[in-house]
Amino acid sequence: MIRRGAFLFVCLLIWGSPVARADAPRVVVSIKPIHALAASVMDGVATPQLLIKGAGSAHSYALRPSEAEALAQADVIFWIGPNFELFLRDALIGLGARARRVALAETSGLILLPNRPAGIWNATATASGKDGHLWLDPRNAAVIVSAMAEVLAKADAPNAARYVANAQATIARLDELDAEIDAKLASVRSKPFIVFHDAIHAFEARYGLAGLGAVTTNPERAPGAAAVATIKREIDRRPSLCVFAEPQFEPKLIQALAAGSSAKIGTLDPEGSTLEPGPDLYFNMLRRLTDNLAGCLSAP
Repeated sequence: MIRRGAFLFVCLLIWGSPVARADAPRVVVSIKPIHALAASVMDGVATPQLLIKGAGSAHSYALRPSEAEALAQADVIFWIGPNFELFLRDALIGLGARARRVALAETSGLILLPNRPAGIWNATATASGKDGHLWLDPRNAAVIVSAMAEVLAKADAPNAARYVANAQATIARLDELDAEIDAKLASVRSKPFIVFHDAIHAFEARYGLAGLGAVTTNPERAPGAAAVATIKREIDRRPSLCVFAEPQFEPKLIQALAAGSSAKIGTLDPEGSTLEPGPDLYFNMLRRLTDNLAGCLSAP
């Protein structure tokens, strides 16, 4: 169960009842899943601005002038951190002291997992650094929502209670979503699969799934020949293995790996790149991710 009620209840006692105001803080958020959580916390007060729209990738995004201006005018900036949105590192260093920059990967209470190398994983497979796709565990999303409410309440005291109430409601929805996903995936937990890159580690760990390996560690670079060969051998020797592409990246390599085998090709979208931004995106994204995984893994 996902619970952050103690902090939120104390906040309600401290800040009292909601009083809306026109000059709510200007909030900028890096990627769609985090933007969705921020939009849910800010519901009824203001709408945060999203930087990466459409199917843009946090691994290689280039800021437009209008987006750089939005960062310069922001009061609060939510991002995963310098090891994930590489395009933001220099941009944020160049900003003055105006904005509160919140690297969410540094939030206390998160469940952080190690990066894993390309190829087939074993029980101890790790690479340097921590996995930045931490939002794919709903328990981490609840921690993020609570942290956002705290930051926004301090930045905008007149609307503090509204942020806290919104956070409580969002966490309740996350709790329900977590139980729903757990039930949907119960019958496919032991079914192996391969991903394009290791973007769903947090989701896989949360629900006890049997990911075998990843084609590449960096979706913006061609994978090494050894990793590709290892993945190809695994696909060829396992009947009807599911191999998942991602909508942001060219699927030709996945198609080539599956060619001549009985492998099934699916698509996983860990950032909601094809979904409309807004407070429901996070929930829609995880439901679609769950359905796509379960659909492929349960197919004969």
